[in-house]
Amino acid sequence: MPDTVAPSIRRPRRIDPARLVPALGDRLPDGRPNDNDGVEIGPTALALAEWAAAGLTLPDLPRMRAYRHARLVRELVTRDVGGLLLFDPLNIRYATDSTNMQLWNSHNPFRAVLVCADGHMVLWDYRQAPFLSAFNPLVAEVRSGASFFYNVCGDATAADARSFAGQVAEVMAAHAGTNPRLAVDKIMVHGLRALERAGFEVLEGEVLTERARAVKGPDEIAAMRCAIHACEAGIAGMEAFARAEVPRGGVSEDAVWAELHAANIRRGGEWIETRLLASGPRTNPWFQECGPRIVAPGDILAFDTDLIGCYGICVDISRTWVLGDGPARADMRAAHAVAVEHIETNRAMLRPGVTVRDLVFGGHVLPPQHDRQKYSCRMHGVGLCDEWPFVPYPDGWVEGAFDVALEPGMVLCVEALVSPEGGDFSIKLEEQVLVTDTGFETLSAYPYDPRLAG
Repeated sequence: MPDTVAPSIRRPRRIDPARLVPALGDRLPDGRPNDNDGVEIGPTALALAEWAAAGLTLPDLPRMRAYRHARLVRELVTRDVGGLLLFDPLNIRYATDSTNMQLWNSHNPFRAVLVCADGHMVLWDYRQAPFLSAFNPLVAEVRSGASFFYNVCGDATAADARSFAGQVAEVMAAHAGTNPRLAVDKIMVHGLRALERAGFEVLEGEVLTERARAVKGPDEIAAMRCAIHACEAGIAGMEAFARAEVPRGGVSEDAVWAELHAANIRRGGEWIETRLLASGPRTNPWFQECGPRIVAPGDILAFDTDLIGCYGICVDISRTWVLGDGPARADMRAAHAVAVEHIETNRAMLRPGVTVRDLVFGGHVLPPQHDRQKYSCRMHGVGLCDEWPFVPYPDGWVEGAFDVALEPGMVLCVEALVSPEGGDFSIKLEEQVLVTDTGFETLSAYPYDPRLAG
């Protein structure tokens, strides 16, 4: 779809009226300043126009941030934990809605957030970029000094970790009192030791963040609807490219996959977490990532978006197509029917009060010839990325790991992989589904290939 279609430092930024999105006033529909030069990233004019044409309601971002902050604080208070220290970039995004070189930060941890039980929130960011969270008043302080990985600290890593732990102790003394219980999601070894030596009782933090993130508020659901619409527009462009260009020859899997990447960035999305697109015999076994193979007419082409889109929301859906003008093979159509039945039967179980155990041991059973190469799970949570809870197949059930019932506001991806053992194709389907007050709503809407589903 072409672009023509539809310690704390605050640096004030002037809004130049000449650089505003026309006809929207000083605020965009999602509450962001209408500032073309703004620090805060978000959807582009293309995405906003497409959402308006589709009649979508945009999220209220300040309200969404307040909801997320309140859920983290509630976890702390409920569990009698003084503070929650975050290094995972997606947990930092959840707490602050700010980003900074997310993928680089994922393996070079230079950012951290401390959320205290009284609600005080501190962000440690890159020393030269303290302004990146200035749009969010919930971030009470911006500091630096959370880097203690060997790449930049060398043999002073332990000393840098001690310095950071001292800053954490200073904040906790002011906002957590005498409560030494500190939950941490991910941390380098020197950092963990420094915190323990500073007197903290270090607890596992992911249980707090995953539980908080699992139930989405109304604005998060609105953001997810928008992100899915943008992703599906990108899928449409990718499919149009593949169907037009593959018959001409010379089109690689990488070239097809690049269309979705470009469409995501064009609309203000962020990245794609995997390269799970394959064609022809490379679809079986599944989990071969896309490469230079030239796609041929008659090939199966299957993909899993794993896309971090607009507002940082994950869109995780899968489709399988047959390319070229000829009919799909009978065995491919039969396998696609099994995949659809698997999705529909398992999705129908979703409603409040249903337990993960119910989902594991109920529902559709794959035929024996498809069991060995089935997907790694029946369902999984989704939000800013793949999230808790995880719904395995019965042979992957671990007693006590997922004793939980579904709640309204949870979003799960319902999976189906039908992959004949020793075969030359696989069918991969996946839908993103909201648990509602009375049942479920399928948020993803991209159609199945009629030549496979007919």
